[in-house]
Amino acid sequence: MRVFTPNEITAGAANKYLAVLIASKYARVLNDFPRVSTGKEKKLTTRALEEIAGPGGIEYRVVPRKRPTE
Repeated sequence: MRVFTPNEITAGAANKYLAVLIASKYARVLNDFPRVSTGKEKKLTTRALEEIAGPGGIEYRVVPRKRPTE
Protein backbone atom coordinates (compact mmCIF):
# COMPACT_ATOMS: atom_id res chain seq x y z
CA MET A 1 0.00 0.00 0.00
CA ARG A 2 1.38 3.36 -0.98
CA VAL A 3 1.48 6.14 1.60
CA PHE A 4 0.92 9.69 0.37
CA THR A 5 2.40 12.54 2.37
CA PRO A 6 0.54 15.84 2.70
CA ASN A 7 3.29 17.55 0.69
CA GLU A 8 2.74 15.16 -2.22
CA ILE A 9 -0.99 15.67 -2.48
CA THR A 10 -0.95 19.42 -1.91
CA ALA A 11 1.01 19.78 -5.14
CA GLY A 12 -2.27 19.21 -7.00
CA ALA A 13 -4.65 21.15 -4.73
CA ALA A 14 -4.77 24.18 -2.48
CA ASN A 15 -4.63 22.16 0.75
CA LYS A 16 -4.59 18.54 1.89
CA TYR A 17 -8.27 18.46 2.82
CA LEU A 18 -9.35 19.68 -0.59
CA ALA A 19 -6.99 17.18 -2.23
CA VAL A 20 -8.58 14.27 -0.36
CA LEU A 21 -12.07 15.52 -1.24
CA ILE A 22 -11.13 15.77 -4.92
CA ALA A 23 -9.56 12.30 -4.84
CA SER A 24 -12.67 10.75 -3.29
CA LYS A 25 -14.96 12.33 -5.86
CA TYR A 26 -12.62 11.28 -8.67
CA ALA A 27 -12.55 7.72 -7.32
CA ARG A 28 -16.36 7.68 -7.53
CA VAL A 29 -16.13 8.76 -11.16
CA LEU A 30 -13.56 6.03 -11.86
CA ASN A 31 -15.91 3.49 -10.27
CA ASP A 32 -18.54 4.23 -12.93
CA PHE A 33 -16.23 3.12 -15.76
CA PRO A 34 -16.07 -0.57 -16.69
CA ARG A 35 -12.90 -2.30 -15.51
CA VAL A 36 -11.00 -5.24 -16.88
CA SER A 37 -9.83 -7.46 -14.06
CA THR A 38 -6.18 -8.33 -14.65
CA GLY A 39 -5.63 -9.77 -11.20
CA LYS A 40 -3.43 -7.14 -9.59
CA GLU A 41 -5.41 -3.93 -9.91
CA LYS A 42 -4.82 -0.79 -7.83
CA LYS A 43 -7.59 0.50 -5.63
CA LEU A 44 -9.52 3.42 -7.05
CA THR A 45 -8.58 5.74 -4.20
CA THR A 46 -4.90 4.97 -4.76
CA ARG A 47 -5.27 5.67 -8.47
CA ALA A 48 -7.04 8.96 -7.73
CA LEU A 49 -4.37 10.10 -5.25
CA GLU A 50 -1.64 9.18 -7.74
CA GLU A 51 -3.39 11.34 -10.35
CA ILE A 52 -3.44 14.30 -7.94
CA ALA A 53 0.16 13.84 -6.75
CA GLY A 54 1.56 13.15 -10.23
CA PRO A 55 2.65 15.65 -12.83
CA GLY A 56 -0.21 17.41 -14.55
CA GLY A 57 -2.68 16.36 -11.88
CA ILE A 58 -6.43 16.59 -12.11
CA GLU A 59 -8.06 19.79 -13.26
CA TYR A 60 -10.88 20.82 -10.95
CA ARG A 61 -13.06 23.78 -10.21
CA VAL A 62 -14.54 24.72 -6.83
CA VAL A 63 -18.19 25.67 -7.21
CA PRO A 64 -19.71 27.46 -4.22
CA ARG A 65 -22.86 25.89 -2.89
CA LYS A 66 -26.03 27.90 -3.17
CA ARG A 67 -27.84 28.41 0.09
CA PRO A 68 -31.57 27.87 -0.01
CA THR A 69 -33.52 31.10 0.29
CA GLU A 70 -36.11 31.20 2.99
